[in-house]
Amino acid sequence: MPQTIDTAVHHELLIKKSRFIACIQPMTDRASAQKIVAELWEQHPGAAHVCWALLAGGQSAAVDDGEPSGTAGRPMLDVLRHQDLEGVLATVVRYFGGVKLGAGGLVRAYTDSVAQALLKADKIAIIKQRFLICRAPYSMEGLIRREIEIAGASLNSVLHTDEVQFEFNLPNNIADALITHLSESGSGRIAWVDPDEAAEAS
Repeated sequence: MPQTIDTAVHHELLIKKSRFIACIQPMTDRASAQKIVAELWEQHPGAAHVCWALLAGGQSAAVDDGEPSGTAGRPMLDVLRHQDLEGVLATVVRYFGGVKLGAGGLVRAYTDSVAQALLKADKIAIIKQRFLICRAPYSMEGLIRREIEIAGASLNSVLHTDEVQFEFNLPNNIADALITHLSESGSGRIAWVDPDEAAEAS
């Protein structure tokens, strides 16, 4: 199950006089990640590299920032993927200490920086939500409200026209069961609306 983290975590490694300052933090998109990287350059003008890796809603990135190709961004991204994380940005600021580490040494340094920081992270499971819309006669409003509450769904809106329309979100893994249960309870009087069609109509 994919996970994310709720607050930033940090770790610093010193390898052959080079400093590797790692940070893993929640991140929603690539543009926000690039802004963070720019801010890190402002905070660390003497750094040799600011390498980063991002996993956020399909917007993945692996940036070596001048390190030999595949020795920084890709290993950092691999750690995030291996831990099944989503919606996170990993950055590592490197201050060069004068001793070259070689490709293998760099891969280990960047991998370890991210992995050690993640040991401090509180991970949260990401529960995929489904958005549902249904319409029913007024006589069924109480029943539907009760069932939505029992299922632990979040009721977004209730629209009263010639019928009552409910819009709500609930965990994807229980959505089908609730649809079946309500449809049976309503004896065919509850109509399910495709959210995409509803959006086009509005």
